[in-house]
Amino acid sequence: MLSHGTRTLLVLLAVLSFSNLVANAYSYGLRDNYYEKTCPTAEAVVKKVLTDNFTDPSDPLAIRFASGLIRLAFHDCHVEGCDASVLLDALEDVCPGVVSCADIIAYAARDSVVAINGTSFKVEGGRKDGRVSIASHAQSNLPTGDMSVTALTANFKRKGLTRDQMVILSGSHTNAAGHCPTLVRRLYNFQGSGKTDPSIPASYAAQLKALCPKTTFNETTIFPLDPVDPFSFDTGYYKGLQQHLGVFTSDQSLYDDTRTRPLVNQLANNNNVFQSKFGEAMRAMGRVGVKTHGEIRKNCRKVNPKTYY
Repeated sequence: MLSHGTRTLLVLLAVLSFSNLVANAYSYGLRDNYYEKTCPTAEAVVKKVLTDNFTDPSDPLAIRFASGLIRLAFHDCHVEGCDASVLLDALEDVCPGVVSCADIIAYAARDSVVAINGTSFKVEGGRKDGRVSIASHAQSNLPTGDMSVTALTANFKRKGLTRDQMVILSGSHTNAAGHCPTLVRRLYNFQGSGKTDPSIPASYAAQLKALCPKTTFNETTIFPLDPVDPFSFDTGYYKGLQQHLGVFTSDQSLYDDTRTRPLVNQLANNNNVFQSKFGEAMRAMGRVGVKTHGEIRKNCRKVNPKTYY
């Protein structure tokens, strides 16, 4: 069954697919307002369809939907580059000729931030869609919940992103959710000790253990990565780290490591700074591995036939 977020992307793709505008096949490179001549309503259409489907921002399902679209953009850029390769086996509608699937993901992620009370930012367009999607590439490229700051920094550096940008982009966890399989090791066998990570406050560890029993947890159980304020795109995630409420080791390490703690404190204490820096970091991430020569998929779920160029 398709998730609400995926269904909404299908609507976005369907609406854009019926545009009669023709893409400029000779215009390469990322820039703001990329579709101002070839499809001037592209960003407005994405925003309208998203907001029409985001009817109740206080609904936890709506928050999960918005967070999922932001996460989709991160996964897309972090694996094969920002080329919508993440959609190759996930969507079932068409987007021929005008707006790339990769750009739709980027626009939808920005509008999701705004929908949950974050600050808007400009998104560059001009990405082409990729032709490769391999599950093992995702496994080897995406950061994991047990990574240290050193490992996270190296992971982001391979994508051309800085340690500061890693900390800032982690702020998207303010509306994200976790699952028990990623957490049980920290709760019950931290670093092979057979015990709970001692840095987790006892009362919070008890709450998490109630959600994720050692051997009988439900893999579909979810919990917020920001227990301070999971319903708005704000600095609650960083405030939680200051209170040692980071759910995963990779989250809490951002505060526990002296190299990243000053930035965590800065972001926790100033929402305007966080919003500004987050938009800048998203623009930087949106340039990772971009393909400016290639195809615009007719069907976001699969590559174009070789005869379609």
